[in-house]
Amino acid sequence: MSSLIRDKKVAAIPVMTHPGIELTGNTVLEACSDGNIHFNAIKALADKYPTAAASVIMDLTVEAEAFGAEISFTDNEVPAVIGHLLDSAADIRALEVPSLKAGRVPQYLKANLLAARAITDRPVIGGCIGPFSLAGRLYDMSEIMMLIYQDPEAAHLLLSKCTKFISKYCKALKECGVNAVMMAEPAAGLMSDEDCKRFSSDYVKSIVEEVQDDYFSVILHNCGNTGHCTKAMVSTGSAGYHFGNKCDMTEVSRDVPPTALTMGNLDPVSLFKDATPEQMSEETTHLLEAMRGFPNFVLSSGCDTPPHTPMENIDAFFEALEKFNG
Repeated sequence: MSSLIRDKKVAAIPVMTHPGIELTGNTVLEACSDGNIHFNAIKALADKYPTAAASVIMDLTVEAEAFGAEISFTDNEVPAVIGHLLDSAADIRALEVPSLKAGRVPQYLKANLLAARAITDRPVIGGCIGPFSLAGRLYDMSEIMMLIYQDPEAAHLLLSKCTKFISKYCKALKECGVNAVMMAEPAAGLMSDEDCKRFSSDYVKSIVEEVQDDYFSVILHNCGNTGHCTKAMVSTGSAGYHFGNKCDMTEVSRDVPPTALTMGNLDPVSLFKDATPEQMSEETTHLLEAMRGFPNFVLSSGCDTPPHTPMENIDAFFEALEKFNG
C-alpha cells in the first residue's frame, strides 16, 4: 500500500463487484452464495479495468448470518438482515461466537482464496464488517444506540464477541493470501467522536494490532462519517481510511496521517449509477483536482457501487483519471 503513496500518479480502487456479476451473467444471489461465481465476478472486473487493487463484494450480512441472524435474499439486490437476533443482556451473555464454517463464510473465504491465487498483477482486498455495525445488526441498530448508554457493560460484552469473530475471520482472509481487508463500519458514524472511539475504534484497533503487518493491511470504511469522527477512525492505526460521499474529502484527509491512505468518495448512487457519463467524468475530475495536495489519496467510490451501475459511467471514471494523470 505504501507504493501507492510514493507513486506520483493517482491510483483508483473503486469498491465494485456488482458490475462484474453482470459481466459474467450471474445474479447477486448466486455471487453471494457461491465462492466460484463471486470470484469470477472479481476476475472479470480485474481483467476489464485498470484498478490498483481488486476488491470483493461489500456484504454486511455474512458475519451476522454466521451468528444466527435471519437474512433476506433476492436475485438482484444485496442481502439484508431481517429483524434482530438479540433482545436482552441475557441474550448477549448466552451468545456464542460461531466458527468459520457457519453460514456463507466458507464461500466468501473460497472467493478470496481463488482471487488471491488468480489475480497476481495487483493486490486483492477482502472484506468484512466492523464490530459496532455487526453488533447493530444482531441487536437492532436503534436498540444498540440506547444500550451503549443504558447498559454499557452489556454493549461492551457484545462488541467483544463481535470483535473476536471478526478477528478470526480476518486472520482466515489473511491466510487465503489476500493483501488487505476493507472493514465496513458505517454504523459507527451514528456516534460522536468520543463514543465512536469507545464503542468502535478501540475494538477495531485491537483487530488491526492482531492482523496488520508489512504484508497485510486494514482499510477502515465508514460512510456514516460526515467528518465528525475521523479522529476516532484514525486512532485505530489502520493502513487506510475509506470515506463516504457525505463528507468533504479535503477536510477529512487533513486528519489522516500522510503514511496512511485516504480513499473516496464519489457517490455510488447519484454518480456511478444515475449520472450521465459526462457528469461522472466532470465530478471525477473535480475531486482529483481538489485532492492534488494529498499524495496519499486513492480515488474511489464512496461505498460499494450498486447493481445495475452502467459500464459507461465506470468507463468515464477511468477515462477521467487517465486524462488527469497524463
